[in-house]
Amino acid sequence: MTPAQASDLVHAPLADWAQVRGQAVAIAAAGRQLDFAGLQQAMLQRAAVLQAQSAPALVPVDTQQAALDQVLDFLGIVASGRCAAVGDPDWPAAVQQAVRAALGSAPCTPAAVQPGSAFYTGFTSGSSGRPKGFRRDHQSWSHSFRACVQEFGAAAGARILVPGSLSHSLFLFGTLLGLWSGAGVVLQQPFSAAATLECLRREAIPCLVAVPSQLLLLLELAALRQLAPLPELRLVMVSGARWPRQHSAALQALFPAARIIEFYGASELSFVAWTEADATLPDAVVGRPFANVQVQIRPLPGAAADDPVGLIYVRSPMVFTDYVAAAADDTACLRDGDWLSVRDLGYLDAQGRLCLVGRQNRMIVTRAKKLFPEELESVLQAHPAIARASVQGASDALRGQSVQALIQWSAQAATPLPTAAELGRWCRGRLQAYKVPRQFFVCDHWPQTVSGKTDHRALEQALQRHLLAPRSEEGSWLHRLR
Repeated sequence: MTPAQASDLVHAPLADWAQVRGQAVAIAAAGRQLDFAGLQQAMLQRAAVLQAQSAPALVPVDTQQAALDQVLDFLGIVASGRCAAVGDPDWPAAVQQAVRAALGSAPCTPAAVQPGSAFYTGFTSGSSGRPKGFRRDHQSWSHSFRACVQEFGAAAGARILVPGSLSHSLFLFGTLLGLWSGAGVVLQQPFSAAATLECLRREAIPCLVAVPSQLLLLLELAALRQLAPLPELRLVMVSGARWPRQHSAALQALFPAARIIEFYGASELSFVAWTEADATLPDAVVGRPFANVQVQIRPLPGAAADDPVGLIYVRSPMVFTDYVAAAADDTACLRDGDWLSVRDLGYLDAQGRLCLVGRQNRMIVTRAKKLFPEELESVLQAHPAIARASVQGASDALRGQSVQALIQWSAQAATPLPTAAELGRWCRGRLQAYKVPRQFFVCDHWPQTVSGKTDHRALEQALQRHLLAPRSEEGSWLHRLR
């Protein structure tokens, strides 16, 4: 392997940092820290053990360990030429068993490590309820690291605070970016809004990787405690879900010197497009494609010739390799040569920005018109009394499907809470009439996927059971709003 090829291995820079920045802190977590020299030594020791044991090509990381030890485990597996599988420690027993069975069918013999070798297997939710394993090769993430620094600037190559589980690919990516750049990383597991704000204030960390729900909790706590702004933070990278842009001004006030970057991507695609957080942007806009990403919009079967919405296809050097023991479902990606689609629907606007309207498998057809639940969910979640929303379609002899909205009240909602008629007026003032929900349901329990996102499929199933039998077990936590 040539030096240029070696630079495409995600762990390769650690040897250089051990030489030139050996005493600098590489990882800090829960009162422990390890410098780059110690990290390199521990990684090689772990790799030697695996090689002596003739370990299989795919080795699971022990996610019951402390966060720092998980990173060491991960890097040791990768340095040995193997692929590290990072599951979720909170999976139910049945899910863990299904995932172990899927991993057992993966190749068993490690090959010579190359930039195109698989180094990481992560998991994303599938429609069957069993997480799908996806494999990434070294060069897909080394290209992503370079794209991150190129697009977001020097702060993306500075020390990073990563406040989440490494089973979430966003937080693993942030961790490896901090090590790859030589700036180091601070891990926080589990997430705590108070601990995150204190860490940012105490250690003046320049870069934060977070999901929207975490940032909203930071804003809530900062307002409650009347905390002073944190001017040392220079970059906030937001992904994992749509950022509710009505909170952008408040987030900018808390971090006045920071660029707040939203980026759109997927576990299978890595980076696709990005934009600065801006409350004036239309909700659908997710930004301009990264410099090394090509985007195509392909029409849906039967779509009108002038319909700009189609399947988003992506071609880039950052996409994933394949699924592990892939079970086909309606969330698996579509491939056409080098082009991939995760079945997201969107269009390119007149400024060349990518606009995302929703997932193909969630589209509702009502009154012979297409409705994308994500648009209505954004409108509902902009209401000050609503924390979360899930829009579903119910069978309707007249309309094909009728629009149903499930909501969860915000903990800060003022009383009296809005009625169904008031929420209907809120929607009608912002959307076309056919998009306004026919009924609203309040959920006291909000199911989530293992990655912390709204479990729309579970809510759909609960709603269907409730509509068929209103006095079912869902009646205790799901009730119609009058």
